[in-house]
Amino acid sequence: MSSSTPFQIPLSVDINDDARFDNFFAGASNQLGQAMALTACQGKGELLLYYWGGHGVGVSHLLQAACNGAEPAHRSATYLPMDELMAMGGPQVLEGLEHLDLVCLDNVEAISGNEEWEHGLFHFFNRVRAQNNHLIIGASVPPRLLGIKLPDLASRLTWGMVFQLQPLADDDKVVAIRSRAADRGIQLGEDAVRYLIYHASRDMGDLLELLERLDRESLSAKRKVTIPFIKQVMGW
Repeated sequence: MSSSTPFQIPLSVDINDDARFDNFFAGASNQLGQAMALTACQGKGELLLYYWGGHGVGVSHLLQAACNGAEPAHRSATYLPMDELMAMGGPQVLEGLEHLDLVCLDNVEAISGNEEWEHGLFHFFNRVRAQNNHLIIGASVPPRLLGIKLPDLASRLTWGMVFQLQPLADDDKVVAIRSRAADRGIQLGEDAVRYLIYHASRDMGDLLELLERLDRESLSAKRKVTIPFIKQVMGW
């Protein structure tokens, strides 16, 4: 169903337009996973990809980047976190989405143990395969630890390539945060970034949220983000 017009669905799910492949910092450990997601959004490679990892490693970012990358390739795509999707009704909300070129289902662990949704996702998986379209799954744990009760669904989730996204090393975090800061128009020195990393949470998601806070505070105070300014804002 390749089309230059994005497929519209009656679901209120936000996607971060800033989630792109060029600002996903793979580090040495995640380069293959990033490359496979890029290949999928272009309509090539494995039809099923499964990404898992803890908070802040970039699973959701990568899935949303795949959806954002599909449009320039003239492919239809959607990003759907399963926990939000479940709040909208039963698995019938998935009907018709198998015709999209790419579907990214995040937080799939949310359906574990829910018989209706496990069967619904199983049938959706089969419909996607029948259409020869791409499906990318995101979760916090590997397939075997999801707790899926339906054996056929548990089996199908292992059919494709499985990637564990690894946390970035500190040097990679410095590059990532400085680049994200530059995207927001913030000139952030390496010394300030390292100060953040060593005094705040080392979780990348938490660090990016902190960067947003510092951006707001610096705009309000009309000051540059320096170590003294960080100390003032954070009370360190």
